[in-house]
Amino acid sequence: MRKIGNIIIFILIVGTLWHFYGSTFTQSGVQGVFTEMRSDFNELKENPKVINTVNYINEEVQHLLDKLNEMTSDQDKPNQTVPEQPQQDTPSKDSSAAYDIQLGNSRSDVEQQTGSPQRSSLNEYGVDWVTYHKNYRNFIMVAYNSENKVAGLYTNQNLLPSIKEITYETSKDTVRSVFDKPLDSIRKGFVNYRLQNKQGYDMFHVDNKYITIFYDKHEGNTVTAVQIISDELERQKQSYFGKPSKELKKGLEYQLFDLTNAARVSRGLNPLTWQQSARKTARSHSTNMAEKNFFGHTNPSGQSPFDRMREDNISFRTAGENLAAGQPSSIFAHEGLMNSMGHRKNILKTNFEKLVIGVAFNDDAQPFYTETFWAD
Repeated sequence: MRKIGNIIIFILIVGTLWHFYGSTFTQSGVQGVFTEMRSDFNELKENPKVINTVNYINEEVQHLLDKLNEMTSDQDKPNQTVPEQPQQDTPSKDSSAAYDIQLGNSRSDVEQQTGSPQRSSLNEYGVDWVTYHKNYRNFIMVAYNSENKVAGLYTNQNLLPSIKEITYETSKDTVRSVFDKPLDSIRKGFVNYRLQNKQGYDMFHVDNKYITIFYDKHEGNTVTAVQIISDELERQKQSYFGKPSKELKKGLEYQLFDLTNAARVSRGLNPLTWQQSARKTARSHSTNMAEKNFFGHTNPSGQSPFDRMREDNISFRTAGENLAAGQPSSIFAHEGLMNSMGHRKNILKTNFEKLVIGVAFNDDAQPFYTETFWAD
């Protein structure tokens, strides 16, 4: 395996050198190439774009080696005990049940099925997402109203009884043929907010509830997750974005962390561990983007994600960063990231071990999300 890695690196180096210095070699030979390389190196070695490019190449090489390692080590992986999925009965009244849980069920009824919650954190509706799972299997988030009745549901695992004959293998075209036309906007106060239906989801208003169907464009635009929100809970939310607060910031961070791990575990990968000591690094970049009105991995000072990690004394063998901005919740941010191949690779990278999320809000209450992944 080490020989294969060395061959790949050698090919990359030779290809890069020929691309930049092939004509010089033809005209001036090896000595001319060395002279030009020395000059270029002196001019460019401090350029942050060059540094970022080198980091990117390192990441891509590491990703390729990871894939090769997976191909040779799959047979040696130990068997894992998978929690049995709950039996699902077809609901008699509400066709939009998940995990055999329906809007209006009591919390005690829910927890007879799910067990105790793993986490409760504030969401953009001003109530908690109460998260249930077994080591991130059978993952579901439930929102309760003031009477401890189910007012919202979300799951991104195969826990759905049929919603009008829609399952996790259903295509986007089939969903749209079953439901009426998806909403193209949602009204909050006197403002109509346009929905980004091209971003991998459809929202429908059916039977006094808002059903959002998320699609995985890398799996043939089939259903990958569902969120169900009652009319009552949706009316509680006065604007498109939640009201910024310290608790909402923490809530969005932990929700995105849990969603990421649920996506990994559902695909047979290990969950990542939360690293509190690095939270400042992720939050600082989100704050920087929100306050200075930019969006990108390199900040106005020219620092890459790796520069920022080193500055904060975070040691890493491999690392990556995902960014999102403007989505009203961690659910919409996560589903959007999963539909972007580069971000998806970070979320599902086998040799990442740690993850921390940092969220900040701009003056318009729009959240900025930074995900920092790494392994020591």
